[in-house]
Amino acid sequence: MNGISILMYHQVGNFPTVKLHRASYTNLVHFRRQMAFLKRWGANVLTMTEAVAALRGERPIPPRAVVLTFDDGYRSFIDTAVPVLQEYGFPAIVYVLASKAGDDAGWYAVDGQPTPPLMTWDEVRRLPALGMEVGSHGLFHTALKGVDAPTLRAELADSKRIIEDQLGRAVPHFCYPFGSVDQAAIDACAAAGYSSAVTCQRGAAYPALDLLALPRKSIRQGHDIPMLLWKLYTKNGLKGAPLHRSAA
Repeated sequence: MNGISILMYHQVGNFPTVKLHRASYTNLVHFRRQMAFLKRWGANVLTMTEAVAALRGERPIPPRAVVLTFDDGYRSFIDTAVPVLQEYGFPAIVYVLASKAGDDAGWYAVDGQPTPPLMTWDEVRRLPALGMEVGSHGLFHTALKGVDAPTLRAELADSKRIIEDQLGRAVPHFCYPFGSVDQAAIDACAAAGYSSAVTCQRGAAYPALDLLALPRKSIRQGHDIPMLLWKLYTKNGLKGAPLHRSAA
């Protein structure tokens, strides 16, 4: 059975080599090589909406199916990643923070790293016309595992409403900040009306998995084409127990 490799990116640009949080940085030269390889390899790059339909059995999962996801909503997404994606004809989804548009990624300061700027609402609103989907990453980049019910409702339901109001369209997809998720968070995601949510659990997505706890494959700074191929071909089994909502 075909699975779907959901690749996880964050910033794309020109960065010095880092030791901390390497998954938060992809140098432009590597990103362009990765996209060129996916094109040559014959990857079927799906939107998240198309991937969800395939995982539901509403359409076949094509061979070499890939979804490109970008967390946090950095300005580098629209400035640097989108032109490369358009060059290769690839869609992607970016998960934005409903209460941080136009701000910066202040959570980097904890480790003494620069705090990169996030897209403004005007920039986010341009993305659908550029072939990109927009999902929610919550309000404030809050780790959701173990938080109280009101916080879960705010981060999941309120963020969805705010982004939908800004875009004038439905926002059915969510990404758990820091990959921090438990059953209560998944249940709150279901209650908020999302059709999919992605985690940082490693593996490929298959129809048997809960659509609100889909695994991904992290692309880190310095990953070359052999490493990308290794992840596409070998990192398909789920690392750890499958996550799911209480009603699943």
